[in-house]
Amino acid sequence: MTRGLLRVAGVDEAGRGPLAGPVVVAAVVLDPANIPDGLNDSKKLTAKRRDALFIEIMATAEVSIVTAPPKIIDLLNIRGATLWGMCQAVLGLGETPDHVLIDGRDIPEGMPCPADYLIGGDGRSVSIAAASIIAKVMRDRMCPVMDCDHPGFSFAQHKGYGTAVHMSALTTLGPTGHHRQSFAPVLAAARLP
Repeated sequence: MTRGLLRVAGVDEAGRGPLAGPVVVAAVVLDPANIPDGLNDSKKLTAKRRDALFIEIMATAEVSIVTAPPKIIDLLNIRGATLWGMCQAVLGLGETPDHVLIDGRDIPEGMPCPADYLIGGDGRSVSIAAASIIAKVMRDRMCPVMDCDHPGFSFAQHKGYGTAVHMSALTTLGPTGHHRQSFAPVLAAARLP
């Protein structure tokens, strides 16, 4: 995008699909003189490559990270919590960007500057790709902490997604404070005797 804009923030999230843990949103303004090589959709990178790029982005870019915990997700629903996180992440940048590029198909209300959405933006915009990497690495780093709180759930392994291991633990042990209580499988497990 070339509109003569100086400060463009990329925004992306990680963790919309899991049954447990927060959704994490990142806003990133890259330094045009220090754009890391190999930026891409975080899902297309190995964990090792994501970690290396995370360090590089954090060292050279302006970054804001927001987490929407399960209580906010249950209150606003996952879409609402994600949009809330996007606004908060942009507001958390040191200076309001000239423009925001958002991965997906929504522009949240309350965005403090003009914004565009890009479907598949994490593969089309280096700014969004950088935000994708930051959000994914941060969320993945939270899962071992959740695992320490509730070791029977193997959160570090499945990251809160509804795998067979997770569903078995949910049925056997019941929901934890890390679970999104409004999600159907968690609601069903809470009703078990």
